[in-house]
Amino acid sequence: MVAHSGSELRRTLGVGDAVVIGLGSMVGAGIFAALGPAAHAAGSGLLLGLALAAVIAYCNATSSARLAALYPASGGTYVYGRERLGEFWGYLAGWAFVVGKTASCAAMALTVGAYVWPGQAHVVAVAAVVALTAVNYGGIQKSAWLTRAIVAVVLAVLAAVVVACLTSGQADAGRLDLGASGGAGGVLQAAGLLFFAFAGYARIATLGEEVRDPARTIPRAIPVALGIALVVYAAVAVAVLSVLGSNALGDATAPLADAVRAAGVPELAPVVRVGAAVAAMGSLLALILGVSRTTLAMARDRHLPGALAAVHPRFQVPHRAELAVGAVVAVLAATVDVRGAIGFSSFGVLVYYAVANASAWTLGRGPAARVVPAVGLAGCLVLAFSLPGMSVAVGAGVLAVGVGAYGVRRWSAGR
Repeated sequence: MVAHSGSELRRTLGVGDAVVIGLGSMVGAGIFAALGPAAHAAGSGLLLGLALAAVIAYCNATSSARLAALYPASGGTYVYGRERLGEFWGYLAGWAFVVGKTASCAAMALTVGAYVWPGQAHVVAVAAVVALTAVNYGGIQKSAWLTRAIVAVVLAVLAAVVVACLTSGQADAGRLDLGASGGAGGVLQAAGLLFFAFAGYARIATLGEEVRDPARTIPRAIPVALGIALVVYAAVAVAVLSVLGSNALGDATAPLADAVRAAGVPELAPVVRVGAAVAAMGSLLALILGVSRTTLAMARDRHLPGALAAVHPRFQVPHRAELAVGAVVAVLAATVDVRGAIGFSSFGVLVYYAVANASAWTLGRGPAARVVPAVGLAGCLVLAFSLPGMSVAVGAGVLAVGVGAYGVRRWSAGR
């Protein structure tokens, strides 16, 4: 392991800051877009899919919290896998996270562009990446303050949607049928799509080196953020389903905007549009934070160029890692449509959490402590391979490239 002297980050985040950063990732653009595809897959089993995603997210969050208390360093599961399972597994988790979440960053940037100025989505996307990279460069506290404002706006918009739908004459409790018209496979695929709306708690763990008293703060912040997100998602899903029903929701391209129109409040649709753009900004901000911290951890161990391990002497942030991540995301946002890459991003994130649960399993301490990581590990693998075949194939291929690079590096070091 490479020494880190002179490159430690400053611990400035309390429980409230950590919860807000987690919420900024979870209560993001996904809730504005994911309900439609999930309903299309699961039909009347949408709420079952949401419940399944929440159970697996709880297992992952619990495992991550236990590990983060023991290893409060930047990098999240990259560090946990390395310390508990060995260097290769840590590297695999880090590679899956960095590659997958970089694609997610570009997707969130393009979502901002699509909502703010559809005709110039790529230009707006690049501008958003540059602006948020600059915010992150200025220090973690500035990022936390901006995230707090974004979360407040998004929660207000979502609350307005819930109230408008549930108080309208169009709401019908009969549309909340808990069947499974999409079959078991549809419920699993819906859970896979909805799972990533919960995945923001990882950002709390990846910021472990910047949290005060991490052994207490992280285990408290993760379940609080996850619990708030679950309540919000359940309320939004019930409200939208009660107005549209699973069939209309499955066909919707902008489900929340369609729901408020169906509820007889069309003037709220532009507000939802603004909320979606702000939510995507919040997700992008938190994603850049998380990816840059994992890049920092991997650079410290020379799995990525060592120059990326530098910490700014004034702002106390991994500035080279942040600039590198921002540059790659900006190029992607300017040149490609990454919607097709979200599938392999999803596959990679589930692999990342599978390593987290496997790492938590090694902590032992009684059968009860092993049930949660076992359920989380099995759930991650099942959801990963329930994704569309192309997503699985592309995701596995990208991971294989990373494994090949790791093998070449080890072979070169051996010589």
